[in-house]
Order: sequence, then C-alpha cells, then structure tokens
Amino acid sequence: MNKGLVQKQLAAFREHAVEVLPEEALTEKITKAVREEKPLKLKIGLDPTASDIHFGHTVVLRKLRKLQDFGHQVYLIIGDFTARVGDPSGRTQLRPVLSEEEIRRNAETYTSQAFKVLDRNRTCVRWNSEWFSSMLLSDFFPLLGVSTVARMLERDDFAQRMDQKKPLSLSELVYPLIQGYDSVKIQADVEFGGTDQTFNLFMGRQMQEYFGQVPQAVITMPLLVGLDGKNKMSKSLDNYIGITEEPGTMFGKTMSVSDEVMEEYARLLTDFPEEELRSMHPKEAKLALAGKLVAQYHSDAEAAAARKEFERVFSARGLPQDIPVYESGARRVDLIEALSLSGTVPSKNEARRLFAQKSVSLLAGDAAVTLEDPVQELPPEGVTLKIGKKRFLRIVPK
Repeated sequence: MNKGLVQKQLAAFREHAVEVLPEEALTEKITKAVREEKPLKLKIGLDPTASDIHFGHTVVLRKLRKLQDFGHQVYLIIGDFTARVGDPSGRTQLRPVLSEEEIRRNAETYTSQAFKVLDRNRTCVRWNSEWFSSMLLSDFFPLLGVSTVARMLERDDFAQRMDQKKPLSLSELVYPLIQGYDSVKIQADVEFGGTDQTFNLFMGRQMQEYFGQVPQAVITMPLLVGLDGKNKMSKSLDNYIGITEEPGTMFGKTMSVSDEVMEEYARLLTDFPEEELRSMHPKEAKLALAGKLVAQYHSDAEAAAARKEFERVFSARGLPQDIPVYESGARRVDLIEALSLSGTVPSKNEARRLFAQKSVSLLAGDAAVTLEDPVQELPPEGVTLKIGKKRFLRIVPK
C-alpha cells in the first residue's frame, strides 16, 4: 500500500478544516480507499432556500474539488425536501416557507452553479425528495426514535430561542434527523459543512449507526465572513458576493472587503500564495485578489477589464460607463421605491436603511450631495444617484 499517498490525502482532507472528527476514523477510511483503490463517498448537502451560490458556499465546494483530484466521488445532496422546513442552524426565528416551484427553481440554479467549482464527472447529484416523497408515516417513525427532545435542545440556537420565548417548530426539531437520513441513503463516508452544521453532521453519524452502517467522518470548514466584516456571508444580510455576478460587480464587492479579512478570502477562496499576498501593499494585494476571483468565475480578460474600469471609476473619480437607468412614470419620484423597483437594492427596507445612514447622494458635477428626503422632483434630464460606495443609478422621466 502507498503510505505516502495516504498521508498526502490526509493533508488534503485536513487543509483549512476547523475540525476533523473522529480523525482516526478518517485515517482508516482513507487507508482502506487507497488499499482497495475505491473512491470515498464525500457528502455535501445544500438546501435551495435562495437562488444563487455565493463565495461562502465555495469554501466547502473548493475543498471537495481538490479531493476529487484524488479520485473521490462527491455526492451533492440537493435538499429540495428539507428546504420545505429550512435548516434552523444559526437561526433566531422561523424561516419563511417556500413554494415547491421556488424550491425547484432554486435547486436547478444551485446545481448548475456548483459545477463552476466541482468536477461534473466525479459528482453525483441526488435530490432528497427521491426517498422522502415516497416515505410513509410508518417508515418515518423509526427516525424519530434515533434521538431525544433533550438532545435536540442541547443545540445553542434552539436553547437560545427557547430562553427568548421565540417560536421553535416541531419540524425544525426533527430537521437534523431528516438531514442525517440522507447520509444513510447514500452510505456517506465523509460529510462536509460549515461550523454551524456540526450538530447536523453528527446526527448523520448517529443515523448511520442506528441503521447498521459504518458512521461517516465529519469535517467542518470555516464560515466566510461577509462584506460587513462581522457576520457570516449571507444573501439575507446582503453581505455576499455571488459566483455568477457580473465581473465588475464581483471585482467592486471584493475591493470593499476589509484588510482584516482579506487574507482569509485569499486562503479559503483562491490558491493565491499567502506569502506573495503579504509582500504586497494592501491596496495592490486587494486588486490582485479581486482579479484572481473574477478570473476564476469569468476569464482573465474580464478580470483585467474589471480592474481597469474599477481604477478608472474609483481611482480617477470617474463614473461607470454602464450605469443602470430607471424610468420614472412621474416627475415627483419616491427614491426608496425607485431603488427597490430598479433592483439596485433588494428591498424597500434596505433603501430606507441606506437613507437613514446618509448613504444616498445626488451627483451634481464633481460634487455629491447627501440626500435626506427620499421624495425628489426630477429635472427633465433626470438625476444620477450614488448609493453607498460602489453603486450608481440614473433616474429619468419617461
């Protein structure tokens, strides 16, 4: 047996991981896989509760892609059934219920976007509705006996909601059991997830033991900090960078990352040598990192163009060449509504927050005038707004 290959694979599994549990089980699995020349089944589950994959998701996906190079098989479990409940991990309140159509649409998007990172030939996509949709209630009851209510309430997020007298549904309590059963159905060898998934991943081990299978090893990966510099990257917090965003948007958002988390982004999202990054001036390092990320998901040419445009706009204090235009049906316009309807911000609440923070300004010549009143009269030529540091919108009358 090739002991050197075992050690090389162990190093790859451990790279950037927060925890490998139990480590001796992983070593045994890798040793057996190398000896028998049989790939391991590496599981990752994604609930399609949003429409796009962002950089936070790719922390685990990139890890799996590197392990596929050793010949291992990734099982991408699309939780179209579990999304009807919604993963309660880290949540302080109930998730909104999605329709089956929304879930299906999101799931198809997730699948196509995941292959921007994963090797399609070494990935098996399974939808957990395959086994849950046909399951009878009598089949489901044994799952409920795998754990106890007391064990479930040991979770910090559940305990916090109970203490604060916030709703905690029975469906959320059984969610870890449902997710764990996915591991039984595919007989997973190793499951991967963020540190907020630790409880769920271990439930998969418990489920496999209950059904007489060799329990999976568990590997947790760091949670990527979002653009706000403090919270986990999330679409609901609007602090994310989507992997299908336009090159200029992706470049600009990356440039807004704080210097404190820049090295983390380079380490978890790229193969950028950390020593090289540290040797650069912080601004040049961030420009290089932004270019690297755009090139990964678009092309070298688009990365170069995005950098050139960014430097023209934000270094030379010019304006973007492709400012989106919103046509107002009235001369007196509610800018909160305009920002939302134009897609510049995700919601009216976000627009109100930006006005409250004095982050919306009117461009007049070389000056930028902060707007406090969201209701404005449009001049015949329209107005150009600057929203935050990197977003612009031109509003013109029809």
